[in-house]
This record gives sequence, structure tokens and C-alpha cells, in this order.
Amino acid sequence: MTEAADSAADADLSILIAGAGATGGAFGTYLLEAGRDVTFLLRQARAAKVREEGLRFTAPDADRTNQVEVITAEELSAAPQTFDLVIVAVKANGLDSVIDDIAPAVGEQTLIIPFLNGMAQIEKLENRYPGQVLGGFVKIVGTIRDGAVVQLTNMAVMTIGDLQGADVPARIAEALDVPGFKLQTVAGIIDGLWEKWTFIAAAGVVTCLFRAPVGAIMEAGGRSHVHTIVDELEAVAAAAGHPVSEASHAMTLKMLTEDGSAFTSS
Repeated sequence: MTEAADSAADADLSILIAGAGATGGAFGTYLLEAGRDVTFLLRQARAAKVREEGLRFTAPDADRTNQVEVITAEELSAAPQTFDLVIVAVKANGLDSVIDDIAPAVGEQTLIIPFLNGMAQIEKLENRYPGQVLGGFVKIVGTIRDGAVVQLTNMAVMTIGDLQGADVPARIAEALDVPGFKLQTVAGIIDGLWEKWTFIAAAGVVTCLFRAPVGAIMEAGGRSHVHTIVDELEAVAAAAGHPVSEASHAMTLKMLTEDGSAFTSS
């Protein structure tokens, strides 16, 4: 957490989070527990379960269940209400429908931050809501287990930035600056999105190709193959105009060549 002021205005900023999975559920819980005005946009089955049981969250420090505001796409369409910030935290195969689902929640001043891997979400959201989209990505290791959101490690970082390199509006940065995760605002958010894509793609290729966790791949002599895969994917990013930084390159190699590591791609 940074030292941004926790003002009443921050708490009053209305936030709609589309999705309550490992990303939306975890970061949404931290925002809710910090007093932010959070509503979750959920599919009917998930909405019914959360309304009945609450949003269950297991983190390294504690387990808890929160009663949260929930709305479905059908309810939002029937009674539109605009939000100051819409966070999109669904899987890629749910993006197209969510772009339509959030329409009744998007006013002229609404900003939208998608936390999906890859780049397609930026173009699709910008086409539908031009000038209202910020870039963002998160680093968190989590899953859904028996309906509960489970954060598996202490790592929880949210990175956001303006697509054109301008400053992130202060009201957005301050509203998202809460205990539980580290908030970073950056000028080069597109570069960051490419770096994360490069890592995720490399991790997927490596662990799926060898059908094993990183440690087993190293034991079998796969180190040189990992380097080749990483180099090829980083060449793709460079060809797109977003070369990977030395720090990101080093992090990727460290994660994918660590002896004894149980890491696999999700």
C-alpha cells in the first residue's frame, strides 16, 4: 500500500466489479474491507450462491466471509445505474458478453479497467467505450475452491496506467490504494501488459510442452529449451514495438528455470 490519503471521497467512489473469481473476488474483498463502495456483477448461478453464502475468501493471513452487494446483468439492464469505476475481472471467454453487460453501468464519466491477460481486451473495450479505458494487470496466485476465493501466496499487486501515458486520475488511484495489496501506477502500461503476456505465454508453452512442473523440466535437462521459448516470445513482443525489459526477462527466466520448483501454468 502507498501513502495516498484515505479520504471519504475515495470511499464514496462507486465500483462495479464484473466477476468474483480469483482476481475479482480477492481484490474486491480487499476494497470492500477498506470501506469502498463495491458491487459485484455476477452470472445468475454465482450471484445466487454469493447472496446465500456471502463471498468467502481464504487468504494467507485469515479466512473470512463478507456479505456483498450483488447484481446480475438482467437486473442491471432492467434498472440501469452508473458507476464511477468498472473493473472487468472475467476470463477471456466471458469478455464479449461482459462488454454488453456493463453498458447500463457506464456513464459519461465512468472509467473501465480490465484485468485480463493479453491485449485483445483493450482494443475491444476501447472500441465500445472510447476514451474511458485504463490499462491494468495484476499479479496474484489464486483459485476457486468449493465456491470460495483462495489466495495461495502473499503476492498481490495491482498495476494500472493510462493508455496514452497520462497520469491516472487521482480519485481512481486513491480509491484503489487499500491494505491487502500493493498498488502501482505506471506510465508504460502497454509495455507492462506485453511483459506479462510474454511470461504467461512462455510458462504455458514450457509446462504444457513438457507436461511437467518447472523443477522436473530442469531435472530432465530442459533449460536450453526454456531459453529458446522465452527468446522467441520476447521477439514477438519486440516486433510489436514493446521490447521486454531486462528486469522482466530476468524474472521470467528465474521463474521458469528454478531447480526444484513446483510451478506450472494455470
